[in-house]
Amino acid sequence: MATFSARSFKPMRALTGVFSKTGTMLILAALIAMGLTAWHFGDDFLDELELLSYELEDSPWLSLARLSLMIAIFAMVWRIYLAVTYRDMEPCPDQELPEVTVVVPAYNEGAQVLATLRSLAASDYPPHKLRLVAVDDGSRDDTWDWMCKAGQELGDRVELVRLAFNQGKRHALYHGFALAKGSVLVTVDSDSEVLPDTLRHLVTPLVRDPQCGAVAGNVRVLNHGQGIIPRMMEVSFVFSFDFIRAAQSRINTVMTTPGALAAYREDVVRPHLEGWLNQHFFGRPANIGEDRALTNLVLRCGYHALFARKAVVLTEVPLCYKGLCRMFLRWARSNLRETLVMTGFIFKHFRHTPALGARVNLLIHLFRMTAGEWLKLGAVGVILLSPQVMAVNLLLGALIGGSLPALVYVLRHRNSNFLWAFPYTLFWMVALSWISLWALLTPHKNGWLTRGLAQPPEPVAMPVQACAVAVKGEVELHQDNIL
Repeated sequence: MATFSARSFKPMRALTGVFSKTGTMLILAALIAMGLTAWHFGDDFLDELELLSYELEDSPWLSLARLSLMIAIFAMVWRIYLAVTYRDMEPCPDQELPEVTVVVPAYNEGAQVLATLRSLAASDYPPHKLRLVAVDDGSRDDTWDWMCKAGQELGDRVELVRLAFNQGKRHALYHGFALAKGSVLVTVDSDSEVLPDTLRHLVTPLVRDPQCGAVAGNVRVLNHGQGIIPRMMEVSFVFSFDFIRAAQSRINTVMTTPGALAAYREDVVRPHLEGWLNQHFFGRPANIGEDRALTNLVLRCGYHALFARKAVVLTEVPLCYKGLCRMFLRWARSNLRETLVMTGFIFKHFRHTPALGARVNLLIHLFRMTAGEWLKLGAVGVILLSPQVMAVNLLLGALIGGSLPALVYVLRHRNSNFLWAFPYTLFWMVALSWISLWALLTPHKNGWLTRGLAQPPEPVAMPVQACAVAVKGEVELHQDNIL
């Protein structure tokens, strides 16, 4: 459960100031140490690197590494141009806002689902145009009790649904979409909270651009004050959204509209929901990557997928290494699957507006997914041949590789948290870079991996009336499962 809400996000920064200052000093000390180490071994490193290059002169690994470097430089320059030229849209006034249904799927979420629904209900959005549907996907904890409490507080502003057993997030969303009304469908994860103006900014591109079929929100870290991993992920998320998705939006092709916050044009996705629900991969039901699959659905129909930078959602991230690996592994597998799906239509005449940028971006992505993994295997050989070269490479890689994410963060938020970009880059190279390679070898696996039940729930006393608003939906879905 989160320790603070979207409405207390800014005051929380003051409460974590001491930790921030301590972390800043430690990172600065580490960066100085890394720089001094690289400088100390500089001469030996250059000699070793020259010798290694000579030994690998005829090796395909070296040629691949040089090609990869050139593509990386091109991609970086191109994306910098796109991100710098990205512009926010002026938010729509009340009279222009469409009727929206927000679907919140929940599984073993506990009390956080109440905070999520409260944040949505507090949105600066006309109440008569905003409908909330919360779906309990067969939780084994007290999630349903907290959803009933939300029903008691919010009354007919929220409709509650309880599935008889856990079927997966895709099925939970599908049940929510079935109850939706209005021209826009919004998804929000049950471990997330929105800011008051988030929904207004999120739906604006759908109003302003008739060709826009999907919008990605801007995901930040809700529990960023709870440890080192969330602080590093905060910087990573800012880079992923304020830079990567901003650049993708400029070519009208955001590759993933995240489940934490996304909006879809209802008349575009509704006719294809059955196929999306029953999607298979390697003969197995696709139980992961539902957000990326929805994005592909919209793009394949010829519509744009855009990014709304001011549509901010705060979401929880894992606090431990094991949980982080599981989250990234799930993302990597769904990324592999849906990239293959995108390859099947993006080189065809899939839309009337220009698509060259989308194709170039996909080619860069495919190169990184394939050649990049081969280069990781080559790095193992470098470690065996010359561990000193690899050690200095890691230090220099962390300093250089962390520079752009750090710059993006400090330009956007202007505080010392940008320094976490450097330890995160080193952490990724040493402890997380194996994940995409393992996903490449195990793309058929479907495990959600991050929604267990850590401990028995504490009982929550709820009056019977609190659940009255949900009984009808629960009974109907039980009947559906029996039939």
